[in-house]
Amino acid sequence: MNARLPDMQVAVDASSGLVGTELGVRVGERWLLRGVNLRLQAGQVGVVLGPNGAGKSTLLSVLAGLAAPQEGSVGIDGQPVDPGSAARWAARRAVLPQDTAVAFDFSARDVVALGRYPHRLHPSRQEDRIVADALSATDVAHLANRGVGHLSGGERLRVQLARVLAQIWEAPADGASRWLLLDEPTAALDLQHQHEVLGLVHRWAREQGVGVLVVLHDLNLALRYADRVWVLQGGRLRATGAPEAVLTPALLESVWRVRATPVAGPDGCAQLLVDAGAPGRR
Repeated sequence: MNARLPDMQVAVDASSGLVGTELGVRVGERWLLRGVNLRLQAGQVGVVLGPNGAGKSTLLSVLAGLAAPQEGSVGIDGQPVDPGSAARWAARRAVLPQDTAVAFDFSARDVVALGRYPHRLHPSRQEDRIVADALSATDVAHLANRGVGHLSGGERLRVQLARVLAQIWEAPADGASRWLLLDEPTAALDLQHQHEVLGLVHRWAREQGVGVLVVLHDLNLALRYADRVWVLQGGRLRATGAPEAVLTPALLESVWRVRATPVAGPDGCAQLLVDAGAPGRR
C-alpha cells in the first residue's frame, strides 16, 4: 500500500470535531444506546470497542447520520448530522459498513468509482487518477478489472475501503474537515493487511487531517493505532480516553470477562496478553 496520497493537507482546527451528545437509540422497549457522548477531533483516530451486542455498529450508524437517535444529537463542526442531511455530507464523510455486498458483479474499478458519485456535479480534474490511486493505496490495483464477485472476502473489503477513500480523496477547497467511519474494517483481513489498512488510515489522519472513527474487536490494534477509545457495554459508555489508560486488566475483566497482562511489544508498543484459559469472575 505505497500509492501516492493526495498532496493537499488541511490544518486541524481544535474547535471542530465529530460530536455525539447524550445519544440514545431504542428498539421497542430495549435501549441499544443510552446516554453516550463522543467527541473526535479531525486528524485523530478514534476506536469504538466492546463485546458483541454492545452497540458499536449502532453508534457508528448514528454518528454517520445513517440512523436517527431517539435521544441526543450528532454534529460535525457545529452542523447537524442526521438522515435528512446525509446526502449533503457525502462529499466529506465516507462510511464503510460491515455489509458491503454488491448486487451486481461490477469490476473492482467500477466499485471504487462509485465513491466519486457525490462529486458528480463538481468533478475533480483528477477523477480517473483518484480511482487508480485509491486502488493502489489499498493494494488492489492488480484486481481493477476483476469482478468483485470473484474476489476473496479480504480482497472485496479492500476494494470497498478504496471506494470510501476515493469518496473523500481530495480536501475541500474551503479547508472543511473530512471524516472516515469504518465498521470492523479488519474483520476479513489477514494479519499483514490488518496492519496495512489501519496504518493507512492512521497516516490519512496524520498527514491529511482526516478524522477516522473505527469499530474494532482487537484491543491490541486499538492500542497501536488509536488516539482515543470508547468502550461500550450494554449500550452504555463504560470508559473513554487514551487506550493505554483505558484498557486496563480491571476493565477487561469487567467488560470482556477475560484476564489480561499488559506487556511491551518488540517495538515498545503496549500490548495486552490475554489468558484465554482463565475467564474473569462473573
